[in-house]
Amino acid sequence: MSKRKTVVWIVLLITLIALLLQGCAQNARSSVTANIQNRIAIPEGIGVNIHFTDPQPGEMKLLAASGVRWIRTDFYWQTVETEKGSYDFSPYDRLITTLEQYHLRAILILDYSNKLYDEGHSPHTAEGRAAFAHWAAAAAQHFRGRGILWEIYNEPNIHFWTPSPKVDDYIALALECARAMHDAAPEESIIGPACSLIDMAFLEKCFKAGLLEYWSAVSVHPYRKGNPESVVEEYVQLRRLIDVYAPKNKNIPIISGEWGYSSVWRNLDEQWQSIMLTRELLINQAQGIKLSIWYDWHDDGDDPKELEHHWGLVYFPYNGGRDPVFETKPSYRAMQTLNTRLGGYVFNNMLPSDADDYVLAFKKDQSLRFAVWTTSANSHSATIDLKPGTYRILTHTGELIGSRTVTGHELTLTITSAPIYITE
Repeated sequence: MSKRKTVVWIVLLITLIALLLQGCAQNARSSVTANIQNRIAIPEGIGVNIHFTDPQPGEMKLLAASGVRWIRTDFYWQTVETEKGSYDFSPYDRLITTLEQYHLRAILILDYSNKLYDEGHSPHTAEGRAAFAHWAAAAAQHFRGRGILWEIYNEPNIHFWTPSPKVDDYIALALECARAMHDAAPEESIIGPACSLIDMAFLEKCFKAGLLEYWSAVSVHPYRKGNPESVVEEYVQLRRLIDVYAPKNKNIPIISGEWGYSSVWRNLDEQWQSIMLTRELLINQAQGIKLSIWYDWHDDGDDPKELEHHWGLVYFPYNGGRDPVFETKPSYRAMQTLNTRLGGYVFNNMLPSDADDYVLAFKKDQSLRFAVWTTSANSHSATIDLKPGTYRILTHTGELIGSRTVTGHELTLTITSAPIYITE
């Protein structure tokens, strides 16, 4: 073959590969807005994980001021049933009453084990399952009508199911529990399985066993160290799987029940965490995720090298007598800014842009607001198609960058990995 022909074939091959890659990218991006039903306005589907039943003085005021509408917390079997067949719901009575005062709703996680049954391991015998199901049914009846989402267990596909995870044991428990709760309080909503990551094999076994007959939503924990946008294809796959097994005419949404980024991951910092929070919540909105729970409300410690201490929106030390009682992190301000600037707005569409760029439009009545960022490591100029008018541009933590007037139909600005908001 001549040199010229060789060059021609190489050029054709490169062109073909480029076209294929472009097609894959376009397919991935087009799925960002696919299959969205019954969209809800921000912040009605946004919440945080907590680890208390009795908040510190001033804590709930600060939590509610972040703009979230939900909390998620453990509903410990061991705490409620300390004697066989006897239940003390009083710690959770106090919690639910407090939440209602701040117009917050709860996901209560039915977990984990009880030393009175199955040698303190996760329920796996007939007696243990029956006891767990009876306790769950009593709880559903006790709190019925309070707007609670009942989640059957937490991350049963990993070490939280003791002594080791077994999907068949989880399914047996979840079915017995759901049936008992349905019989006791049929109007209450049940979700599951709260699996670690989006474990398709575990989820499919749950679906095959008939748990979608009882669940109002499928909850997953899409943790990852990479960009939050990488979750999109997994959501698409999960929707397809749900569609295969869902009862006819039953719409079963996805809940992102726990997902966050530690602010000391990979030697990064609180500012990086705030960027990840904003992008995570925005991409979940674009995907039609009904409920997004950020992990965590406040840091669990202050060891600078301990990964598990730094997931929160606020720092660890409690400052009684001060206002606020916890020092806020940039991620708190990012949460508050998103819930304020897009409050009452519903995801509308994703505007055409370069492959690495995201331009999300949110709508309220006839008003549009935009969130813009890139997954590229490099900042660059981007042109956005907007109607004529004057627009305010703000950082993801609420600082005003400036105002720009559009006389034609295009706004050109520099975008980075940190989202910015464009408002009229």
